[in-house]
Amino acid sequence: MPYEAPDLAKLTLSDITELVATRKLPPVESWEPADTGDSEMRIASDGKWFHQGGEVKRPAMIRAFSSLLRRDADGQHWLVTPQQKLSIIVDDVPFIAVELQSEGEGQNRTLAFRLNSDDLIFADADHAIEMRNGLLYLYVREGLWAKLARPVYYELANLALAENPEFPCIWSKGAQFYMAAPA
Repeated sequence: MPYEAPDLAKLTLSDITELVATRKLPPVESWEPADTGDSEMRIASDGKWFHQGGEVKRPAMIRAFSSLLRRDADGQHWLVTPQQKLSIIVDDVPFIAVELQSEGEGQNRTLAFRLNSDDLIFADADHAIEMRNGLLYLYVREGLWAKLARPVYYELANLALAENPEFPCIWSKGAQFYMAAPA
């Protein structure tokens, strides 16, 4: 059966919640394989994946590899299996938030994002949105972040400005996120 990416625009928040709950990631944080090496892979700052210089174009492969990602305390990224841990170069962050769905307003808003790996993430207290060097990032899991693609950034900024033009911020699932760098 071929892999089909979720179309966020066609999903309700209830559908997204169900898809998030059913996505089971491997327990890469608990795996400590003795065999280490170099994956010869790189994730560019635009979210494209490369192996030995050639772009990985199959979405199912990117989804599979992204489920094996781990970031250690030193900031090094790894692809981890129970048998092997291979380094991977990440130019900025491993994920790009490529699609946004917003439901509700103000403190009752819920924001859902689709990543370039096709993972679905709700912004909430455990998945913060933060500004860094003029760009917005979304916390994904275990030290891994997603950068918001420019159209997603603008869409989110417009929502925040519509609600509070003097001090733009946005709410999602009861958590408040500021659309400016901390002072």
